[in-house]
Amino acid sequence: MPDGGNTTETAATEVTAAEIARLAGVGRAAVSNWRRRHADFPKPVGGTETSPSFALADVERWLRAQGKLAEVPLCERVWQQAAGHPGGVATALVHAGCALLLVHEQPALWPADGAVARAGAGDGGADGGAEGGGPGGGAEGATGGAADDRLAALLPPVLDRVLTARLGGRRPVATPTAEELAPSVPLLRAAVELAAGSGGAPAAYEFLLGRHLDANPRQFTVTPPGTAALMAAIAAPPGSAAPPAVLDPACGTGALLRAVEAPAALYAQEADPDLAALVALRLALGARTEVHARAGDALRADAHPRLAADAVVCHPPFNERNWGHDELAYDPRWEYGFPARTESELAWVQHALARLRPGGTAVLLMPPAAASRRSGRRIRADLLRRGALRAVVALPAGAAPPYGIPLHLWVLRKPGATAPSPELLVVDTSGCGAGGRDRLDWRAVHSAVLDAWTPFDADGTAPVRPGRSRSVPVIDLLGDDVDLAPARHLPPPAASGGAAELAAAAEGLAAHLRRTVELTPPPGRIRAPQPAAPGAPVAAPGTPPGAPGAAPGVTVGELARTGALRLHAGGAGAHPPAPAPAPGKAPAPGAAPPRVLTEQDVLTGQDPSGVLPETAPGGEAPVLLRAGDVVVPALAGGPVARVVDEAAEGAALGRGLHLLRPDPAALDPWFLAGFLRGTANQRQASSYASTATRVDVRRLQLPRLPLAEQRRYGERFRALAEFEQALRQAGRLGERLVRGLYDGLTDGTLEA
Repeated sequence: MPDGGNTTETAATEVTAAEIARLAGVGRAAVSNWRRRHADFPKPVGGTETSPSFALADVERWLRAQGKLAEVPLCERVWQQAAGHPGGVATALVHAGCALLLVHEQPALWPADGAVARAGAGDGGADGGAEGGGPGGGAEGATGGAADDRLAALLPPVLDRVLTARLGGRRPVATPTAEELAPSVPLLRAAVELAAGSGGAPAAYEFLLGRHLDANPRQFTVTPPGTAALMAAIAAPPGSAAPPAVLDPACGTGALLRAVEAPAALYAQEADPDLAALVALRLALGARTEVHARAGDALRADAHPRLAADAVVCHPPFNERNWGHDELAYDPRWEYGFPARTESELAWVQHALARLRPGGTAVLLMPPAAASRRSGRRIRADLLRRGALRAVVALPAGAAPPYGIPLHLWVLRKPGATAPSPELLVVDTSGCGAGGRDRLDWRAVHSAVLDAWTPFDADGTAPVRPGRSRSVPVIDLLGDDVDLAPARHLPPPAASGGAAELAAAAEGLAAHLRRTVELTPPPGRIRAPQPAAPGAPVAAPGTPPGAPGAAPGVTVGELARTGALRLHAGGAGAHPPAPAPAPGKAPAPGAAPPRVLTEQDVLTGQDPSGVLPETAPGGEAPVLLRAGDVVVPALAGGPVARVVDEAAEGAALGRGLHLLRPDPAALDPWFLAGFLRGTANQRQASSYASTATRVDVRRLQLPRLPLAEQRRYGERFRALAEFEQALRQAGRLGERLVRGLYDGLTDGTLEA
């Protein structure tokens, strides 16, 4: 617990079952079990019957008494203070963001004892000094009420100067008064301490904001980092001759502007005033550049009416009927036609073009219906005729919310002195997302789009890539519907890559089938039942007499308590800030984040395919896999346990997974994984809900055997795993060959 914590505020803070699980480092199911099994577990003090909340202080006392919590992590303490703030989470995050921006911009104004330095306080801190106390305490009782009141009185004038310098006078973040800051002082001290030990103020604020966004998934629309990076790379390519000024008129959480590399200035507008304030602080902390953030609806009350930006990026709200159709009928922005009431997205398209300089680029995320709705065909036709619409890119489903729909990117260029281009680039990347939202191949998506866009942007045309991309003459698109859906204008790809690829698949299948035959394990001898000796331990339920399970058994939970293995749970959406890297251990500049081993990867035996969530950068370093770790899915889809090999080493542990890291001097990983896969073992450790079966990994059992005997079993289990993987690969190649033959015969590329 931070030394500067506020006892009264902590006692008033409530936590949900999910937050209790975070505190204790367990899954939410464990908290439900504690509530059922322990009569002394704290009673709910709020929330609802299905989602109760508990007093944080009571929960902490219970966890410590049970030995389940040694100390509340500082990051969790800060978040709980923000969540329990009397003014609400948004107010708490604004105040914390102001303090973090202060220490980020002018750290000398917030010394170690938590007071505002006299030298930097100017007129507002004439009596300033070091009397206030920070998280570490001061010489005169820095955590007392008088010190808190003094700090609250000293901060406003200093914050006002820093906010004005970074966000300008017309900012969405008002300078808090001393009275407004008074309840936040313990939070401010803790946030500054968190920044000092977690990689800086930006990382600390990213953690707090990420937790807020995760706690309200239906309130905020977050553009995933893969989509944001692609849009930024098209609109404002890295390495441009001059740093661009970039606008997002519907900035939401600010993800698109944060993805722009080295901008000259960032312009943002958001209709929600609270979110606009949070995004303004996020952008100011994340970029050393001019930030011009405003609150308000950009269509009805444009905050940047005279802006001529170099680039615009935007993820506008979809299917909005109340976007201002009636009051904006004669707005000069409708240069390409007045949008219908049902075409709010085309209003945002024209707003983006109106805020570009001639030759500037805009990239908007659009619903696929906008490419073909009849009500928008006249505007689409005029965008094509005048060369404003340059490309339409079909993304795979899961690229951005709503995740079930394959969204489009529209790339626009404000017409200048040059003649309009006679062609439109269409790109279809839907094949890069066959596995769904968590299995998108973002490298393939970025490569497919940029490899087509870069030459088209330079030359006005692009070669045909069947099934993937081509440049279409505008005259061919100006039909009755002006349908711009990319798939309708692309020639079909060759049947699964053509005859050569089909032949390669057939040869690979034959080789894997031969390998599978070679790896087929012998059934083994049936162990004869052995009579139990007097006083011998009783075999676990479901264990055949005479089997190794009849030996004294031990649970995974017991092994974890004795240090024979360590347990980790897969990460959630937001991670607490990570400590600063050790000297010589900093990641290489521009290093790609680790891939994520997902639950689906474990079930299918494939290499890690996931990506870290948006809030992971700057958050707690995720649990990285090591060779020899054992991974078990939390939801039982059959007995599954996977030993991490070199191909998966270094990947991050995904959500819905448990990681067991055995001590090699005590446990053989293949022995561990093999016995965890026993059907009877999994059945005993399973709990049942209405729609799923969940494995309590701590209840899984294995026999106590010497290490040499473990390794003997481990070799057999390793051979079984190799055989299983060969069967899977043969199945994949067989499916690929069958699909290719079907496609080739039906599209005429193969003879019957």
